[in-house]
Amino acid sequence: MKQVGIGTRVINFLVDTILIAIIAYFMAKWYRFYVYFYGYKGHNFAFFFWSTLVVYYTFFEAIFTRTPGKFLSYSKVVSSNGKRPNILQVLVRSLVRITIIDLFFQPLLNKTLHDYLSKTDVVEV
Repeated sequence: MKQVGIGTRVINFLVDTILIAIIAYFMAKWYRFYVYFYGYKGHNFAFFFWSTLVVYYTFFEAIFTRTPGKFLSYSKVVSSNGKRPNILQVLVRSLVRITIIDLFFQPLLNKTLHDYLSKTDVVEV
């Protein structure tokens, strides 16, 4: 199995981030209606964005081993032994993504921090 390059990973990131932002935007709008209507204490947009990010990646990678961005680039997530990642690996990947320093490990480890800690790789299909 051949690992994907940085360009493919950037495309995956952009497509998935745009979809996550759209989903989070509509969830925040829907929630703000109820906050206004019932007088709840509201959350800011970042809460919806980060929670949507974790749920989005966990859902798609646990069920399909691919997100919509990975479907477009013909890539998928595999564990370090080349098999399907288990749910714990997928959860670690999703939770580590919300750290700010995740992508800065690419030059040091030749992979992102979420790949390194979860012992997974993104490969071509």
